[in-house]
Amino acid sequence: MRMTRRPFLPSVLLAVGLAFSGSAALESVHIADVPDYEWDYGCFGTATGNLFGFWDRNGFPDFYTGPTSGGVAPLDSRRSAGHSGIRSLWASAAGVDGRPSNRPGHVDDYYVAYESVAEDPYVTAGRAEHTADCIGDFIGLNQKKWTDLNGECRGNIDGYSFVFWNGSGARRDARPGFEPSIPKRSDIPSGLIDWTRFRGYDGEAFCQLADFNPVVTGGRGFTFEDLKSEIDAGYPVLLYLQPTSQLSRTLGGQSRVNPDIHGMLAYGYLIEDDGTRFVRFRTSWGSGDFVFAVWGPEPWTPLGILNFPLRGVVGYHPKPKIRSVSREGANLVLRWDASDANLVDDLTGDIRAAQLHVVEWADSPAASVWTAVSEPLKTRELRVPLPSTDRVFYRVRSVPTR
Repeated sequence: MRMTRRPFLPSVLLAVGLAFSGSAALESVHIADVPDYEWDYGCFGTATGNLFGFWDRNGFPDFYTGPTSGGVAPLDSRRSAGHSGIRSLWASAAGVDGRPSNRPGHVDDYYVAYESVAEDPYVTAGRAEHTADCIGDFIGLNQKKWTDLNGECRGNIDGYSFVFWNGSGARRDARPGFEPSIPKRSDIPSGLIDWTRFRGYDGEAFCQLADFNPVVTGGRGFTFEDLKSEIDAGYPVLLYLQPTSQLSRTLGGQSRVNPDIHGMLAYGYLIEDDGTRFVRFRTSWGSGDFVFAVWGPEPWTPLGILNFPLRGVVGYHPKPKIRSVSREGANLVLRWDASDANLVDDLTGDIRAAQLHVVEWADSPAASVWTAVSEPLKTRELRVPLPSTDRVFYRVRSVPTR
């Protein structure tokens, strides 16, 4: 996650798409409309900003409601385009993006300087923390609160955040409030769920070490096929890069601080006919398209800057939400928020929906059987006849198209 000058990236790099090792591409797919924000206040702040900026643009409009870009998360954070305020999505600050100048936010309470090991500013100022209101607040970003994180390090110094992994390589499904060994808002997967609920939605999150991580045994671990399945279902995946031999380090005279890490967002994949498998990702540096790495234990070195391998991934799935039910004559009109993600086939140029949505009903929210009242829909609105009973519950279920 060290910030150094980036090398010039030729505009012709992979301009034809897919010339990596001389082989032709068998498959190349990416999720459309994924933002590419420049680094601000932490790599995982920026990476999760890209993640929720995507979902704000693609079916869940209440994740970002600030004044930048008319209340819709922009695709970039360029100051010249008036988009720099989007950083408040993951790092709120007094006087930024419509926030009053006398109201401290994430940056004011937690951030001093990149990799600073100093106490958080709210502590030195002797004031209470602000009420959590941005992604960084919920994932522990920049917050130097904890003396032990999963037996690995203290945390978190400025620019850093943490994940509680299952060391066997098994998938850990985050369950905030039901994981007593994980301090509240110290963990990225749990924090993503808490942030989602704060914004009025619900969702699921998980983390898992990569299948090639040296500590993984017994065929466990997150595989390339798992990544492919997530992308095919329209779900970008957070990538957690970290040196395999480093769980903590000494920095600024303090021991057991966070190890070197970097956070990115995977949103596509490519498979060549010789079997080589690539992951397409946003670097968290606003680097543009056509940045790939080979799936495997070698360092991923995004744009040649870092030399870290992939430790594991964090997956995230927002759940559909019915926004309104209204009556129009003899019908009920249901409207909902749900995934509007689209997949692009880079070889053919075809674009298709990653998910469709089925409306179901039951006579109890705890019913074990729900009955479909619609075919799979791309739209997020449905008219149904008024029910003949007084007590009916509706829900929306999303189904992958691939």
